[in-house]
Amino acid sequence: MSRAPVRNGAAPRRPGDEDDICPVCKSSRYLNPSMRFLVNPECYHKMCESCVDRIFSHGPAPCPVAGCARTLRKARFRRQTFEDLHIEREVDIRRRVAGVFNKREEEFESLRDWNNYLEEVENLTWNLLQGVEVKETEKKLDAYRRQNEAEIKQNAALESQEIADSEAQFAAQKEQARLRREAARNEELDERREKEEGRREIIDMMAKGDGDADAIARESQKVILKKSTARRTAAEKSRQQAAAKVDNGAAAAPLFSIQGLKRIPQSVPEKEYDPFGGYAIKPAYYYLRDHYEHSWLDNARSDAQITAGGYDVGEYCARAIMEASGGLGVFIEDEIEGREKRVEKEVGTASAAIASGGGGEGVDGDVL
Repeated sequence: MSRAPVRNGAAPRRPGDEDDICPVCKSSRYLNPSMRFLVNPECYHKMCESCVDRIFSHGPAPCPVAGCARTLRKARFRRQTFEDLHIEREVDIRRRVAGVFNKREEEFESLRDWNNYLEEVENLTWNLLQGVEVKETEKKLDAYRRQNEAEIKQNAALESQEIADSEAQFAAQKEQARLRREAARNEELDERREKEEGRREIIDMMAKGDGDADAIARESQKVILKKSTARRTAAEKSRQQAAAKVDNGAAAAPLFSIQGLKRIPQSVPEKEYDPFGGYAIKPAYYYLRDHYEHSWLDNARSDAQITAGGYDVGEYCARAIMEASGGLGVFIEDEIEGREKRVEKEVGTASAAIASGGGGEGVDGDVL
C-alpha cells in the first residue's frame, strides 16, 4: 500500500484528518497539527479554538455555521470527547435525562414497575435524540423536575456518596496492596542481609578456629532462624498497624467485597410472643397481697402433710378472693332488662312465622 507523500515537512496525514477542518476559517489540522476543536452542546457544530475566542469573547453570539441561528456562549464550549458528534450528542442527552430521572430500583414495589419506569425514560430520551415532539418532551422533563425536586436532589446526593465511598474503598485497597508489596520487598532484603551476615560470622569463627566447623554452622543456623522469626513477627505487627491507619483515615474497606448486591432492608425485631394478644388478665375489683396473716394459713405453710402434695396457700387465697368478689361487676337490673328484650324478640319472630303460614319452632323449642 502506498503512503501519501509528505510535503514541506508537514506531518503525515491520518485517517479522518480531512474532517478536521474548521467550518468558519477553513483551517485544517493537516496544516496545523496543534489546532484544537471545540463543540457547543447547543448545536454541536465543531469549530477551532481561535474562532471561538475571536467570535464569542465579547459575549453571546449566533452560531457562525450557515443555517444555524442558535445563540452560543463561550463558557459552554468544550473539547470533543468522542470522534463522532452524534455519539457526543447522545451521551449528553442521556446524561441530562438521567440527572432528572434518577430513581432507584429499591424505590419500586415490583420489578415490573421498575421496568415500566425505565421504558418511559427511554421513550423520552429517544424523542430527544430523534427530534420527535421535542417541545412536549422538554415540558414533561421540566414538569417532572419541578414536582420531584427534593427526591432528585436526595437521589443525586446518595449517588455521589456511593461514588465517593467506592473511590475511597478503591484507594484503601490500592494503599493496602502497596503496603503489602513494600513489606514483602523489605522482608526479602532483610532476609538477604541476615543470610549474608550469618555467612560472614561463620567464616570469621572458622578462621579463628573456635570449635568444630559443624557445631559452628549449626549454632549459626539457630541464631539466623531466631533473628528471622523475630523480624517476621515485627514486620507483621507493623503491617497490621499500617493497615489500621489506612482503614481509620479512609473509608473502612475490606480486602474482598462483592459489588452490585441489592440493599436488604433492616428487619424490625419481633416482639415477645403474647398468647393473649395484648389483653391483660388482671382483677378489676380487688388486688391480691403476697402474704395474709391467719393462724390456719400459717399452719398450712409449715405443715409438711399439706405442702408435700404441692398445695399452695397463695392459690387458695387468690381463688377465695376471686369467688368472694365475683358478683361485684353484675347488676341485676341490667340482666333482667336484657332478658325481657330477648324474650320479646323471640316471641315476635315466632308470631311472624305463624302469620306467614309456615310452621316454626317456639320459644322453648316446641313445634308450632
